[in-house]
Amino acid sequence: MGTAAAEEEEEEETSSPMMAPHVAREHREQHGQDAPPGFVPPMSPEDVAAVEAVLGYEFADKSLVEQALTHGSFYYPYRPGETYERLEYLGDGVLTCLMSREVFRTYRTLPPGPLTRLRAANVDKEKLARVAVVRGLDRFLRHKAPFLEGQIDVFIKEMCMYPVHSNGLLDPPKVLSDIVESLIGAIYFDSNFNQEEAWRVFRNLADPLISLETLGKHPVSELFEFCQKTRRGVKFVKDEWDKNLKVEVLIDGELAGSAIYAKKKEIAQNRAAKAALDKLKQTMGQYQTESVSAEVSEQLDTLDLARKL
Repeated sequence: MGTAAAEEEEEEETSSPMMAPHVAREHREQHGQDAPPGFVPPMSPEDVAAVEAVLGYEFADKSLVEQALTHGSFYYPYRPGETYERLEYLGDGVLTCLMSREVFRTYRTLPPGPLTRLRAANVDKEKLARVAVVRGLDRFLRHKAPFLEGQIDVFIKEMCMYPVHSNGLLDPPKVLSDIVESLIGAIYFDSNFNQEEAWRVFRNLADPLISLETLGKHPVSELFEFCQKTRRGVKFVKDEWDKNLKVEVLIDGELAGSAIYAKKKEIAQNRAAKAALDKLKQTMGQYQTESVSAEVSEQLDTLDLARKL
């Protein structure tokens, strides 16, 4: 746990769906600067109302809003009180069930494999983290984690590179997806376990959902498929991971791509696969262009010879 000063929020306008990173950070950093030791400031009625406005749901039990947005680090260095963990557990299960129902209804003939991928893409860590920052819910997060603000800012900047989903190339702070799950869990509990109400709120928050048309491919899977079709050998080299946090991709024994990503081997592997894919496609595109040019030149030479004859 970190030791940074307690962070709270001021009332902000919620008309804009996404707040600039530095503004959101300033909003959170306004909380509890003068609070006495051991004091845990409650969430203000204004902030509770602002969260309800974003969700489009009015809680009967307002305390659930505060609980759903309180990270364990918020109580540091004192004994942890109520956090979002139980509500997150509930919301995770509810979202998995509701999204399974949604894709099953929408795609009547789709087999289980693609259905699972669609469900996962709509409730995974990245999708839910996107929901949190696009809807401005991260502004209301109560925590004292020292590096979290910077991590959120980095994620917001990087996610702009991938309008729908990065398919494993980004590593958003888990707390962002946690608070979306905990809020859905809070709504489910507050509404006396009403699935339709929980789905209504999430469907609006997550709009647009990832569809079969916008569902991208995971870079590692796409790389293996590409190499299988073109009869190339693929090998991921991670022998030096503990030393330099680097993953390399060898195609037919030659280096085709590499990546370094903090201490997340999976993210580094995905990015290395994407780099190798981009290189292979570029090389193949150049080869195809050269082949077409050579074919056109041959046709022109033949035509010119025919004219002379």
